[in-house]
Amino acid sequence: MSDTATAGESAPDEEDGYAGLFGAFRYGFSASDSRLFRVYAFVSFVVGLLLGFVFVLALVRWFFTTLGQSALATTSNAFLGVVAMFVLGPLFAPVLFVARRHRRDESTPTYDAGVALAGFVFLVSLYVGLVVSVPPQYQSADPGAVGSVLYSLPQLWGLVPPVVGAALVVAVHRLLR
Repeated sequence: MSDTATAGESAPDEEDGYAGLFGAFRYGFSASDSRLFRVYAFVSFVVGLLLGFVFVLALVRWFFTTLGQSALATTSNAFLGVVAMFVLGPLFAPVLFVARRHRRDESTPTYDAGVALAGFVFLVSLYVGLVVSVPPQYQSADPGAVGSVLYSLPQLWGLVPPVVGAALVVAVHRLLR
């Protein structure tokens, strides 16, 4: 092939519209007509960066606290990565869903807004799960009616709201496609 024939061809990344997670955020944000989705894309990007930073700091701290201990204690470090994936996956899923559907010209503003709303519900469910799982020594002295109900639940129930929120993101995606 000559150089002129290849110069007119676009790179695979340009044909797809984006490359990787950061490109999906940029592409989904610019391709969507839904203001709610654009707000969610920005908020989820910022929250994702902050949570990623927290997970990296937690991993570093965990390494230093388990230094010189048994292999069983150090293998628990891998669990932090699993938790990070279960938190960041559903947080980024609406943006990835919308970017993919826009790349295929299958998206509508209703779909974009619906998955963005489900993403916001997931963010709230993360907060509720954190409140439920707060150890007693760190609980607020005057939590109010809702806080006292959430504090009274067993700490393991703190997993329920994020799991339900993540399932809602998937359900809304399937329902609106």
